[in-house]
Amino acid sequence: MPTFVINVPATSANIGPGFDVMGLSLSLYLTVTAEVSDAANSVTIAYEGANSDGLSCDPKSNLITSTTLYVLQCNGINVLPSCSLRINNRIPLGRGLGSSGAAVVAGVLLANALGSLNLSRQRMLDYCLMIEHHPDNVAAALVGGFVASYLIDVDRSGNIPASEAPPSATLDEQRERELRALAADASLTLPPENIGHFVQLECSSAIRAVAVIPQFELATSKARAALPSTYETRDVVFNLQRLAVLTTALGRKCPDPWLIFRAMEDRVHQPYRMHLVPGLPEILASFNPDNTPGLLGICLSGAGPTILALAVSDFDAIAAKLQAVLARHDVDSKYQVLDIVSEGASCESQS
Repeated sequence: MPTFVINVPATSANIGPGFDVMGLSLSLYLTVTAEVSDAANSVTIAYEGANSDGLSCDPKSNLITSTTLYVLQCNGINVLPSCSLRINNRIPLGRGLGSSGAAVVAGVLLANALGSLNLSRQRMLDYCLMIEHHPDNVAAALVGGFVASYLIDVDRSGNIPASEAPPSATLDEQRERELRALAADASLTLPPENIGHFVQLECSSAIRAVAVIPQFELATSKARAALPSTYETRDVVFNLQRLAVLTTALGRKCPDPWLIFRAMEDRVHQPYRMHLVPGLPEILASFNPDNTPGLLGICLSGAGPTILALAVSDFDAIAAKLQAVLARHDVDSKYQVLDIVSEGASCESQS
């Protein structure tokens, strides 16, 4: 029986002014090893590693397997094929590094493998976006690199899990299979086609990401609740100006530190989330390319609390400076120096 090994990278979303738009894939992975079994109705889940506290091993409630089942049901397969799953999650939970997005992407790839669906990468993204409602994390995790994305509004009521490659089948084959499943079960909610759209942008190979990770979780729902319902026009324009520059500035062979530093400023989400991460206001106000060699820019990673510094050198020294500020605010933290990886999620079959 085959064994499938799925790897999905961590991601950092927003990247300063790119709220719900920009994402970077990072060299930190969720790995799912699925050993297919000929036993009847047997699905087991076992977690390995440190980042598994509180994660369900029940296939009905686990985010990876519930996503897998949703995709399979939409393609006429109503039960999870028997398999044993070993999950090694190296992505810290609730820290703004895309752990839930990675789980959703892994679930879609697992369905594609177990069901021999041969879904296109675009159709996989459609399924991801029915569950994870913001494209920045899942698009970057799925395709890799520095990614800009947007999505259309869709109805997500129905049999959709909640979120806290080989040659593709033709579009006609995909659609016929989904329509047959819908005819058999009218309660299914199929993803519309082309929900999300993305472009992969250039990012200099000289740039690495310093992720300073406070040792507390911050729920995305809490960070979202801190945002205002309306914005001043000048603040929206402020972000649009910087976003337009940042999409090109990061791709230059020799990054311009002050150009990128100013382009990573934000007035849409970080000012309203400052109070959720003690020490963040001081960090954003204190460090710049003149007083911190190697630094290009600093931002909140996703909804936080991880603080992301893009840099070209002196990575450990930059991390030490940020950690010292957090420590003065009684926040314990760890850090990792990560590459920005150009390859997104993968699934390999082993005999």
